Amino acid sequence: MPESNVGIWRGQERSSWIRLRTLILLRWVAIAGQIGAITAAQRMYHLQLELALCYLAIGISVAVNISAMFLFPENKRLSEFENFLMVLYDLLQLAFLLYLTGGLNNPFALLLLAPVTISANVLGLRAALIVGGTAILLVTLLAQFNLPLRTAEGFILRTPEIFIFGNWAAIIIAAAFMGAYSFRINSEMQTMSEALSATHMALSREQKLTDLGGVVAAAAHELGTPLATIKLTSSELIEELQDQPELREDAELIRQQADRCRDILRDMGRAGKDDLHLRQAPISAVLREAAEPHMQRGKEIHFSEHPGEGANPQQPAILRLPEVIHGLRNLIQNAVDFADANVWVEMKWTDDQIRVRIIDDGHGFPPQVIGRIGDPFVRRRRGEPEAHASTNRPGYEGMGLGLFIAKTLLERSGASLSFFNGLDPYRTVPIRPDQSGAIVQVTWPRSKIDAQRGEFALSPGANRPIEI
Repeated sequence: MPESNVGIWRGQERSSWIRLRTLILLRWVAIAGQIGAITAAQRMYHLQLELALCYLAIGISVAVNISAMFLFPENKRLSEFENFLMVLYDLLQLAFLLYLTGGLNNPFALLLLAPVTISANVLGLRAALIVGGTAILLVTLLAQFNLPLRTAEGFILRTPEIFIFGNWAAIIIAAAFMGAYSFRINSEMQTMSEALSATHMALSREQKLTDLGGVVAAAAHELGTPLATIKLTSSELIEELQDQPELREDAELIRQQADRCRDILRDMGRAGKDDLHLRQAPISAVLREAAEPHMQRGKEIHFSEHPGEGANPQQPAILRLPEVIHGLRNLIQNAVDFADANVWVEMKWTDDQIRVRIIDDGHGFPPQVIGRIGDPFVRRRRGEPEAHASTNRPGYEGMGLGLFIAKTLLERSGASLSFFNGLDPYRTVPIRPDQSGAIVQVTWPRSKIDAQRGEFALSPGANRPIEI
């Protein structure tokens, strides 16, 4: 299709294209309803209608449906532009039938809302506006120009002008409201769907990284015996090849490479293939693991941990869940992106809760968006122009998707998140004067994340050591 024909549809093209068969089925239902209404009006109420023109309009729809059934495969999915043409045709065909049957005097004029609602759900903004504007124009024309309904005696059935105006206004308002409402709801569902897909991709990536650690540990364990055998055999060959220097050098090289493989495997993973320590860690270790990619980005990250009143001074070991690590990493990244120089990561625990607070010394969350933080695609995180924000965050779109992913993943682990500013006068939490920027607080019930007690506590077991 030429670029000039489809350019206007690409601004907000929907990914969920509709099957042609679905629209064909709906059109068959509409055709049956139209034939039934015309037949009832003629046979039961003896109204005088332009039957030839009415059946011509219906016949065209029948021909279009039959042609589409034979020309296209059953799994044909319509593009944005093709959907627009189909909906626009249905709107014009229905308007023509209403013109032949009384215009707005016909109670079936409300059916003009159907194409508007469908276009708002399946088309982009520009296409939906064109369909909606066309519907409003047709309703306005039908209020003035139409073929009147006549009884068998020749009397004209006409609604009082005030009711015609009321019908016109009601259809216009309903078209605008239903179109806007349907488009808005569908857009939010599309946005949420895309954001959740990104969340699942992020969690899948983190899970693969976690699984990779286990695979490396398993490899280290399984390769230990073959490497030991290679080393032992090469040592024996070295002793037996004292009088053959060239072959002895080859045997020494084999032993050196075996030692090198052993050292590499030790660096990559020291635990057994089902090491319980891979599945739990002290909370401070998990936080440092989450912050590690952002430690060398020019901002100082300060860690502190302390127990709550009456709590065990030994910090708890928590589950090393991929969603927890990736969620905390996104929060720390966001703080580093907007901090002036410092980020504080504070952890506190009691017998019932584990709380992590991430604070920066930046400008804080703008009041106008603080209530929407955690929604996908919030365009401005702080109260600064987008151009300035983009220079502070090179490589990031700044649309709130990272915070949405973090919030979704952490809530999946049982946490609750709060977003506020260090200078918020309505907060009673004491904050140091230099910690005046944004604050994100993550709170878990201890039973949800504690690796030693609670709902998901790990059962004790012996680890299998590496033998090299």
